[in-house]
Amino acid sequence: MKKISFTLILLLTSLLTRFSYAATPVLAGQPIKWSYTARKTAAGEAVLLITATLADGWHLYALNNPANSPVRLAFNFLPDPSYRPEGNVDQPEPVTRFEKLFGADISYFEHEVVFQQKVKLTGKTAAVKGTIEFTVCSSRQCLPPETISFNINIK
Repeated sequence: MKKISFTLILLLTSLLTRFSYAATPVLAGQPIKWSYTARKTAAGEAVLLITATLADGWHLYALNNPANSPVRLAFNFLPDPSYRPEGNVDQPEPVTRFEKLFGADISYFEHEVVFQQKVKLTGKTAAVKGTIEFTVCSSRQCLPPETISFNINIK
């Protein structure tokens, strides 16, 4: 009887631990949530604010990783006559660590990061469309690279 009770307790503990790990690090089923907004900064100018919110224990790779790194981040803006990107996407200072697996310094973000892109407007409004290519990892796993689309209205 003790052996059966011990086995049952061990099984339940294992299931509860696995369930709590699976439920904790994700936001609505995903470890990352993207949000977008725009702010006019002057007549004919705006800044796009692209925010990534990460679940605890997950990180998003940064823009400036080596070209041969499989963990790159990229923002692609579709051409449109209503706006023109000015310069490159700005990012805050990432965490940088040497990764043996890649043999290089790799940069990433944890918790939340806001990327900014300045744009020149040709009219009073614009719809900025594009894609984000990214990879997220935890200490246990990396998800396959993903590409998502966005649409940011500037009014």
